[in-house]
Amino acid sequence: MSELVRLTEVTKVYQGGITGALNGVSVAVEKGEFAAIMGPSGSGKSTMLNLVAGLDRPSSGTVTVGGTDLGKLGEAGLARFRRDHIGFVFQFFYLLPNLTALENILIPAQLKGNVVPGRARELLEQLAIKEVADRYPALLSGGQQQRVAIARALINNPTLLLADEPTGALDTHTGDQVMELLGELHRHGQTILLVTHDAKLATRHAARVISVMDGKIVDDARLESPDRTASEVIRVRGEEVSR
Repeated sequence: MSELVRLTEVTKVYQGGITGALNGVSVAVEKGEFAAIMGPSGSGKSTMLNLVAGLDRPSSGTVTVGGTDLGKLGEAGLARFRRDHIGFVFQFFYLLPNLTALENILIPAQLKGNVVPGRARELLEQLAIKEVADRYPALLSGGQQQRVAIARALINNPTLLLADEPTGALDTHTGDQVMELLGELHRHGQTILLVTHDAKLATRHAARVISVMDGKIVDDARLESPDRTASEVIRVRGEEVSR
C-alpha cells in the first residue's frame, strides 16, 4: 500500500501561545487502511482529524494528503480539495430538513457541478435504504439518517473517508450496523480514518488503532486478529486512554 496521509511534527497551539490540542505529532496512514484514532475527550483526536480534513491549520509542522501539502493551499484551494478528495461522516447527521434523502446526498455533487442522481440511487441501494430516497429526514430513523449521511460522503468517490464519532448519536445496535457498513466499505478498498473514544468499537472494526493522549500519540497498534480484545489499547503505559 502507498502512503495517503502524513502528519510531520504537527503542533496546534491555542491563542495566547499555550500548546493545546496536538504537540509534535508525526504519523502516516496508508491507502486502503481502516485506522481509528482513539482517546478520551480533549486528547486531540478530533483536532487531528480536522487538520487532515483541511478544516483547521497546524501552528507548525506539515499535513500532506495524497501528496498535497495542505499548508500550501489557500482557503479556496482547501475547499476544492475537500470537495474532490474527502468525504465526511459526523456524529450528528447534518441533513437539510427541507430536502429529501436523495437531494441531501446530491449536495456535494452539485457543488462540484456533477449532478449524478443515478450514482446517488446506487449508493442508497448499496447502503440498503433505497426505499427512503424521497423521504425527508424527519421521517427517517437515526440509523437511516446516518446511512444517508454516509452516502452523501461517498457521492464524489472520495480518496479518504473521515468519520468523527459516527455512532455517537445512535443506539448500540444501530451503531454496530453503521460500523459494519464502514467495514464493508473498507473491504471494497475505501480508506477510512475514524475518531472514537470507544476502545471496544475501535478494536472490533478497525485494523489499526492510534491512541492519543494529551496531544501526543502514545500507542500505534496494527490489529490483525478478528477476535482481538480492547485490553491492550484500553491501557497504554499504565494509563487509561478510553472510558
